[in-house]
Order: sequence, then structure tokens, then C-alpha cells
Amino acid sequence: MTSSPPIRGFTKSEFESRTIKAQRLMTEKKIDAILLTTEPNVRYFSGFLTQFWQSPTRPWFLIVPRDENPIAVIPEIGLAGMESTWVKNIRTWTSPCPEDDGISLLSKTLKDIKKKFGRIGITLGQESHLRMPISNFSSLIENISPVEIVDFALEMHSFKKIKSSAEIRKIQHICEITSTAFENLPNLIKTGETERECCLKLRYDILKLGADNSPYMIAGSGLGGYDNIIMGPTDKVLEKGDVLIIDTGSTFDGYFCDFDRNFAFEKLSDETRFAYEVVYKATEAGFKTACPGNTTSDVWEAMWKILEKGGALGNNIGRLGHGLGMELTEWPSIRSEDNTLLEPGMILTLEPGMTFSPGKQMVHEENIVITEDGARMLSYRAPEEIPIIK
Repeated sequence: MTSSPPIRGFTKSEFESRTIKAQRLMTEKKIDAILLTTEPNVRYFSGFLTQFWQSPTRPWFLIVPRDENPIAVIPEIGLAGMESTWVKNIRTWTSPCPEDDGISLLSKTLKDIKKKFGRIGITLGQESHLRMPISNFSSLIENISPVEIVDFALEMHSFKKIKSSAEIRKIQHICEITSTAFENLPNLIKTGETERECCLKLRYDILKLGADNSPYMIAGSGLGGYDNIIMGPTDKVLEKGDVLIIDTGSTFDGYFCDFDRNFAFEKLSDETRFAYEVVYKATEAGFKTACPGNTTSDVWEAMWKILEKGGALGNNIGRLGHGLGMELTEWPSIRSEDNTLLEPGMILTLEPGMTFSPGKQMVHEENIVITEDGARMLSYRAPEEIPIIK
């Protein structure tokens, strides 16, 4: 690794800057406040980082008014944790309370906010979810009427896609940790081990090198290629001629990396070797095209041309990369119709993949950041030739 760990957390000024940016957009969109209900969005404005979101029992709410600091409306169990953040206006209720789990308190808080437009934004659209019972949401709508609830999902994506320098350092750090572990892996695994055993060794090394967690780790393998990239690992034994892909989303201080590496066991067919060469070259083409002023669709086209020329029978992933940050996958998607403008501070995955033979895929993924001068690699570049495990 080339860098020391970044400082954990963020300064108060970071959260103030995020809030001001959102408030400007609220004014532009004629919205009085935004109501946030999911872990990444609550954390983005508050710094409230806890594993307790794994429990689905309790809802959590954060309100960002158009002209004041965020207000937390949360279960009492989270009071001490929220008090450790920059958020000072905290209102609590005893939870779980299925008959009224915070909705009355939330409704009163929203009604008390100063209003000019009579509209509250909530992320309801693309790549969003409520994380509260739909009956509670219906009650909220009724309670705050005639105030209107409007979708704020795309607006939220639009300013979260630009990462601050502090966010970029965290993502770069977890990319370096995971890259180092991937480079170590050929010396740790061997023919005759299972997918699960190989992933366990990788996960252990990632954690030993300083990651907080490695919650996403899939593996697929097969003779000369694999047929899926979202399942596993399994107890399948890796044999001579098999190709193994491992894809991991590991975290540091609440930020993800997301990239994969391929390995061949003892021998590699010319067909598979060529497929690896094609996806490698497609990544290079995407990297060169990922410049400010171009779009995600330009990047998709640059990569797809290489894949198509290389004999791709298809791509069942549906896109060739995506945004990355507090979540394993973030908006936007690198696809032909997306057309999101690339701007400095955006972090993306480049993920060209193709079916090169019936039942056989080859997928390659790297993590990059868009700078004023073009793209910069955050993950260490994969080997130009697929590593062969002896």
C-alpha cells in the first residue's frame, strides 16, 4: 500500500458544506425540507455511523430543512450515538412501538418547520427505498396534509455523486488495501481448494491489512470460464483448467471499494486468454474516455466497441460500471442511454464484461476517480495477463 489510513470521520465543515449544497437545491426545486430514511442518506448529512441499521425493527429519520441545520427524529436507543455527531436538534421516542413508531413525533416536527412552498422532498424514485412500513408512510402523508410530498431521489443522487477530497481518500485507501490483498492471493491459494476457502483467505488478508469489513464477496468458477458473477462462494473444488473470479466490496470508515480479479488454475485455453485480453483492453478504452465533459454513455460506447469487436456474444449485466461511495453501487449506471455528464470528483467502476462462449463469461472491474485532467485509478491495475495458479 502507498498511503497511510485517512482520519476517520469528517470535520463539521464537511457536513455544513453538504447541508448548504442540499439547501440550495431545495430552494431551486421549491422544497421546504427533505426527509431522509435510509442509512447512507442519514449518515451523509449527520455522520451517524452504526451497525445497528442491520436491525429492521426501528425506523430512523433525519430532516434537513431549507434554512436550518438537520433535525434527527430517532429511537431513544440511538440518542447517545447521535449526540456524538454534529447534529444537536435530536428528538426521540421509545421504540419499538408498532402502534406509532415515531410517526406522530415525525409529523409534528415536519409541521413545525417553517414553510414557503408547502413541499417536503423524500427519496422515492430511482435507486431508493423508504425503510418504514407503507402504512406508516400513508399516515405521515395524511398527518402533514396539505403539505405535499415530492420525490427528491435524482436530486440527492446529483450532489452525492461528487465526492469531497476526504471521501476520495477513504475510498482510495480501501481500494489500496483490497488491491494489495488481491496481489497477495496467488501465493495463498492452490488447486484443490474450494471457492469458499479462497475467499476466506482473501477476506482475512483484507481485514488484516486494515479494512473494517468485507461484506460483499462473491465467487464464480468453471472450466475455462464462469456462468455467473453474483452468487457464491460455494464449496466447489477448483480444478485444473478452471477460471475463478472473485468480486469484493470491502469498506473503510463506511466507504466501499468494488472490483474483481480473475485467476486461472494450472492452465489456460487460448479462447479464455483472448477473452481476458478483450475485457482488459475494454477497460483501457473506458479509462481513456472517462474525462470531464464526456458522459457515462461515451464511456459505455468506448468499452462496448472493444467487447463487440472481440466477439462478445452478449452482456447480461445490463451496464458496464456504476457509481461508488457509501454504497456498493451508486447512481449513475454506465450504459448506452444514461448520458450522465462526467465531472471532477465522481468515483466510478469500469466493469466491462461479456459472454465469450455459451455458458462462459469474462468480467473485469476497476475503480476510478474523475479529475480535472481525466481519470485516475484508485484500484491497482490488474495484471495484463490473467494470473495462473500453479
